[in-house]
Formats: sequence, structure tokens, C-alpha cells
Amino acid sequence: MRILIWHVHGGWMDSFVQGSHEYLLPTSPERDGWGLGRGGRGWPAGACEVPPELLRDLRPDVVVLQRPDEIAEATRLLGAVPGVDVPAVYLEHNTPRQHAVTSVHPLADQRDIPIVHVTHFNELFWDNGTAPTTVIEHGIVDPGPRYSGELDALAAVINEPVRRGRVTGTDLLARFTDLAPVHVFGMATEGLQHAVADRSVVPSGDLPPDELHTQLARRRAYLHPVRWTSLGLSLLEAMYLGMPVLALATTEVVRAVPPGTGVTSTNPDDLRAAASGLLADPDRARELGAAAREHVRHAYSLQNFLERWDTVLDDTVATWRLRHPRQRRAGPPAGPAPRVDHLDPLDHRPGTRSPQGSGPETEGAPS
Repeated sequence: MRILIWHVHGGWMDSFVQGSHEYLLPTSPERDGWGLGRGGRGWPAGACEVPPELLRDLRPDVVVLQRPDEIAEATRLLGAVPGVDVPAVYLEHNTPRQHAVTSVHPLADQRDIPIVHVTHFNELFWDNGTAPTTVIEHGIVDPGPRYSGELDALAAVINEPVRRGRVTGTDLLARFTDLAPVHVFGMATEGLQHAVADRSVVPSGDLPPDELHTQLARRRAYLHPVRWTSLGLSLLEAMYLGMPVLALATTEVVRAVPPGTGVTSTNPDDLRAAASGLLADPDRARELGAAAREHVRHAYSLQNFLERWDTVLDDTVATWRLRHPRQRRAGPPAGPAPRVDHLDPLDHRPGTRSPQGSGPETEGAPS
């Protein structure tokens, strides 16, 4: 299948492009949010950088939307309305932005574009109205069992921790520093030097995925102080590394970190006590981390994730064909679509590396 999708959430895309499809990634010289392409990431050849002006001729089979504005942009580029002239799904990465239970989803009460949520929590809390919805939980590319826990420190991944403050629990970090330093990785962490007086909250930079995984695994435990985001991918990745995790029991965390695979609580003092115990007992930390890795390996399997997406995309295209039997997919009315591998390759052009982080809200999207 030929899929049009913008590179919005690099961590999630790392898994999505592992499938057997062609992924058309709009790519512009500016390498901004509307043309990031591969963003310098080491994705399979099926993830194809495409100049936006060529998308109409390439005739995608389906569009995976991730931002409301993409509906108008796809219409402009394809000459076809998503959900009407070409099959489309809307992938919702985020929790409701304003009100927990009364926020109406931008695609609520329409039937042309199904909404795919990444967590059961999100599907439950968004008001989707009569729109068709489903949940496809995250699938994680196995980073390998790298955990050593050699450093007596806690690790956290928080993008824009100053701007997003209470949402990401930045104000809670200093509660742990009497036990051990807290090393904070992610975008714009350097701002912590001015926003947090405690010098033991250590900005640690925005690292490429492989380097980030290596550095996280050297810390004794992973701290997830987030109050209100979807489900942080870095939390699941830390578990897959074999790290013990300490997480606020908010949003989807209580499902992602079941008993015996980490410590969760809405009381930060409980997490402090657990952190103290893991810092004092490396063997216990290793044992808890091994259980976390085994859980993620089964519960957030990459294979299951890709199979679920194949099913949803197949069903979406089949339903669209039944509802629009006389419609053609986007593009010119005759002739075979050109092969993507005949395009000039764009992925060797210099560009901005996609941000890393623990979820879409921590990948540069506004909270």
C-alpha cells in the first residue's frame, strides 16, 4: 500500500515505517513540520522522501492524518479530499488538551475518517461523538537489553521541560535530588539551568535514539513524573532496555506498567521511597528491569502493532470503496502511478534531525 504521512512524531514513526508499505514523506528544502522527510533517521528504504508537488502524481492509496490542518493540506497537494476522494484515517497521539472529559475531538461526529487512538485512555477521555474509533497501542522497536544501572542517578526524558512545566512534572524533579542526581534528556533541556535552582537536576541534551538508549541504560532507574500526556514512548523504551521505572500513575501508565514491572503511584513520596530502595539495591533494580523488559516485549510488540495497522488500513480502504464505488483514488485518472524509486533521492540532503522524546507532546507539539 502507498501511504501518505507527514513526519510529525519521530519516535512513533520509527515503528510505523517498519511495515511492508511505501511511506510517502513530504519533504521540502526547509525541513520544517510540513516537509521534514526522514529527518536524518535511519529508516528502511520504504520510507520515501517526496517533494510535495509530486504527491498528486504518486496517487497514495490512503492518507494517515495526524493534525487537523493536514486535511486541507492533503486536499491542496492531492487535489482530493481525504475521506471522500481518497481513503484516510486520523491518528490521534495526544490526550485532550483543555478539559479531561469534555474536550470534543476535531474529527468528532463525522463518518468519513476513522480516528485511531494510541491508548485506551485517550479514546475514553476524548469526546469522539459519532466518529468511528479504534485503538492501536504502541509497538516498540527492540533497542536490546542494555541496562547496566552503573550510575547512581535517575534518568528522565522530557522535551521542553520549562515551557511545559507542570504538564510534564518538571516541578517534581527536585523532590528526588536528595537521593541522586536526575539527568534530564530531551529538547530544550538547557533551559532547566535557569528554571530550576537545584543543580542536581542536570540537563543532558537531545541525543540521537541509539545514543539516548545507551545513556539511559547506564542510570539506575527511569523516572516518569508526567502528569498529563498520552503514553511516553521513552517510558516504554526504558522498560525495553531493562530499566526499572518509577512513574506517576496518570493517564495510560497504570496499564503500561502493571504490578511487578515497575513502581507507579499518584503520591510522589511513594516513588521517592522506591527510588531510594533501587539506589541501595542494584540487584533488585536489575530484577525489576528484567520484568519490565519482558512485559513490553509482549504487550507492545512491534509485530502486533504492524499487523493491527495493516488490518485498520485494509478495512479503511475497503470501507471507502464500498461507500464511494465510483470514486478513484487521488491523482490523474489514467495510467500507472510512477515508481517512487525513480525519484531523485532526497534523504542525503542535510536536514534537521527529528526531535526525540517521550510522546507527541514532547516532540515539539504544543501542549
